[in-house]
Amino acid sequence: MKKIKILIPVYNDWLSAFKLLNKIDQGLDAWDPDVVHISVIIVNDTSIEKRPINNTNFNNLKSIQVINMKENKGHARCIAVGLKYINENTNFDLVIPMDADGEDRPEELGPLLCKAFEHPDKVITANRVKRSEGFIFRFCYIVHRYLTFIFTSKSIKYGNYTCLPKFAVNLMVNNSATWSSFSGSLAKIIKNKERVTISSIRGKRYFGPSKMSFINLLKHSLSIMAVFKTRLLIRSILFLIVYLFLIAGNLSLITLLPAVGVVIMMISVIILSQRENILEFNNSLENIQNIDQIK
Repeated sequence: MKKIKILIPVYNDWLSAFKLLNKIDQGLDAWDPDVVHISVIIVNDTSIEKRPINNTNFNNLKSIQVINMKENKGHARCIAVGLKYINENTNFDLVIPMDADGEDRPEELGPLLCKAFEHPDKVITANRVKRSEGFIFRFCYIVHRYLTFIFTSKSIKYGNYTCLPKFAVNLMVNNSATWSSFSGSLAKIIKNKERVTISSIRGKRYFGPSKMSFINLLKHSLSIMAVFKTRLLIRSILFLIVYLFLIAGNLSLITLLPAVGVVIMMISVIILSQRENILEFNNSLENIQNIDQIK
């Protein structure tokens, strides 16, 4: 039997979270309970909205716990806290982080787990092949991916929706970069030969518009780059030297804009890299206020 923990960070979006739990529970009807033992850990990032009383009878999920944080830490750090809690306090074989809003589709849990059973010693990532956002956001996302690849040599096509065996969780909770960027940390410490992928469609939110604004996407992109700050700084400096040499005879405000943009990116990455605090990560469980047992 495989003991599987589904890790869900939540900030206020309780309606979506419980709809996701219902869909996961219903999907488990097709699975033999002697094969998979699935429980859920929700990390409540000091939600302002009160959690609704749950009257749903979950038939297949073995347990549901809510970790209530003392202070708001943000999405990435809630996942990091959840991983650390699971690693230190539970018996597990696999961990699957999921967003609560429906954009990580529960319909893909089956293929994710099947692939994990086929490759028990590898990390399974759900690589996006189709997105549901509008054209402008998709264009910005493509720009983000290309810039990340150019300055870090990493092509990261996945987000939080992954399946992590125990060895990977151990590595993640001992890597300071996990404190600020889940996907960046995973790309840094897990080699390509240790990863297997499934195709994933980014779903539509269950309720309300997407919370991934352009500013949040920019911050997300810079946080990933900050994981590879040394490589990024070297490539940025080389770019500046070559670019300034090429435009030396044609200096103007317009021709200097790309160089200014790279300098701003370098400064932002240096600032964001300070979030990678292993001491703060090691003490992160002290930020847990209490733990509620829903089931």
